[in-house]
Amino acid sequence: MARLSGKVAWVTGAGTGIGAAAAEALAREGAKVVLTGRRREKLEEVAARIGAAAQVMPADLTVAAEVRQAADAIVGQHGRLDILVNNAGTNIVERDWKRLKPEGVDTLIHGNLSSAFYCTTAVLPQMRAQGGGLIIHTSSMAGRFVSPLSGPGYTAAKHGVVAMSHSINQQECVNNIRSCCICPGEVNTEILQKRPVKLTEEELAKMVQPEDVGELVAFIATRPAHVCLNEILITPTWNRGYVAQMNRGM
Repeated sequence: MARLSGKVAWVTGAGTGIGAAAAEALAREGAKVVLTGRRREKLEEVAARIGAAAQVMPADLTVAAEVRQAADAIVGQHGRLDILVNNAGTNIVERDWKRLKPEGVDTLIHGNLSSAFYCTTAVLPQMRAQGGGLIIHTSSMAGRFVSPLSGPGYTAAKHGVVAMSHSINQQECVNNIRSCCICPGEVNTEILQKRPVKLTEEELAKMVQPEDVGELVAFIATRPAHVCLNEILITPTWNRGYVAQMNRGM
């Protein structure tokens, strides 16, 4: 059963990883999906897998004018915008305080937090006008817990995404707008290539996979309109953080 038939979903960071998996999962549920990111060729690869339900709309989500243009184009073409998957994000290798520079800060804050705010402010007027909508944000376990692994800039930005999501529910619930923040632990995506220490294939295979989070996005999107899943943590069963703690305690 296509539970999202007639719905329009806008997925950012849709060219790879969680964004691509979320777009495919939403399309399987019957939604029309608009794919946005910087790399057109990656978006087109995802669209080819999805088929006629997918539309490619490249944009730099760190530029507010491009975000607004994309949102206006979606509404202009489809007449509605039901779901925003605020997924675009990035990290850098030089992430610790000893190496972090202002340009790195800009990359982290604009790529993870400003872009999420730009997309949210772009879709809220349409969601209010049509009587409801759903926003799903990809934050991180780093958005809930502070550790050296993800770096202070990424951690601070993802904490901001969590706070942003809850504030949407506080102010927009009266407009039938719901916001859910997903906080994944380690997921086998491109962003791990930014880790200072490269991971082995065995380690990557034990992690949450993009498809796992994509199916979670579809689950959230198919809940009844009166149900809001405020925040969800999803982690690998073989949690490297827990394993490291146990080893230190032995």
